[in-house]
Amino acid sequence: RVWSSSAEAGTTLAFSWAKQACATLELVATLKDFISRIFGAGSTSTPASESANAMPTFPAGVTPWLVIGLGNPGAEYEATPHNVGYMAIDALLVRTGSHLAPLKGLHAHAAATELAGKPVLLVRSTTFMNESGIAVKDIAEHYSISLDQVIVVHDELDLPLGKVRVKQGGNENGHNGLKSTTEYMGSRDYVRVRMGISRPPQGVTVIDHVLGPIEAGPELDSMIDVAADAVTEIVNNGLAAAQQKIHSRK
Repeated sequence: RVWSSSAEAGTTLAFSWAKQACATLELVATLKDFISRIFGAGSTSTPASESANAMPTFPAGVTPWLVIGLGNPGAEYEATPHNVGYMAIDALLVRTGSHLAPLKGLHAHAAATELAGKPVLLVRSTTFMNESGIAVKDIAEHYSISLDQVIVVHDELDLPLGKVRVKQGGNENGHNGLKSTTEYMGSRDYVRVRMGISRPPQGVTVIDHVLGPIEAGPELDSMIDVAADAVTEIVNNGLAAAQQKIHSRK
């Protein structure tokens, strides 16, 4: 080596700057990915070059859980109260390092993954809210998934903003996504993770409320995390244990 001390110092400094620049770029990419998962559909889908549009397969005798977040597709609906179910699915995708891909012949995008070591399909329907049941029925039939292994994550007007509750069955309370799911499944006895968005303030219609902008912040972030926790707890320990754990949170 025939470097002068000043040249060597300059080279060392250049390497240091390069390493810092790479670290910064990686951090920015990670943050962009996280933000787009929560508020956008783009980054949660597998790139076209990686997706074969094939139906995921599971070992013989293994039935996955079907976890579907209700919402409306399209950029204009991404950050609305009606799409908090999508946001919960995105949080689970982040946690599991999974990506959505189209399901061939079905009205849905899905990721085959595991929660608590158990096989799960994380799903977004590609229909609008009032036809959500099409995807639920088609996927459940394809994999022979029973109602007690179907988890629907949705917005709930009758809960305060930020509150999460878990139940099985019951009325749809006017929710068109639940109405569609009940219609196509022929039963109300699927599991629900309900994410509170509150009733609209006086003078605001329900439609304007659920399709208007949702306020980002710690309350929304916490609700999304709790909903993802609820799904994981249901899969791991069952409905009763999930209710006890999630409903005890303030």
